[in-house]
Amino acid sequence: MKKILQCKKCNKYTIKEKCECGGIATIIKPPKYSPKDKYGAYRRKAKENVDNK
Repeated sequence: MKKILQCKKCNKYTIKEKCECGGIATIIKPPKYSPKDKYGAYRRKAKENVDNK
């Protein structure tokens, strides 16, 4: 089963790894949730910094 990809260059959705525009498509699926998230504190701190600006 193929996954849906999104082009970094034009933000179009595709199944191919190369988009029509010539950009590279990447997986758009979010990471799995884990209660033992090692990097959760870093993400929350980064989000807090963005929100304060």
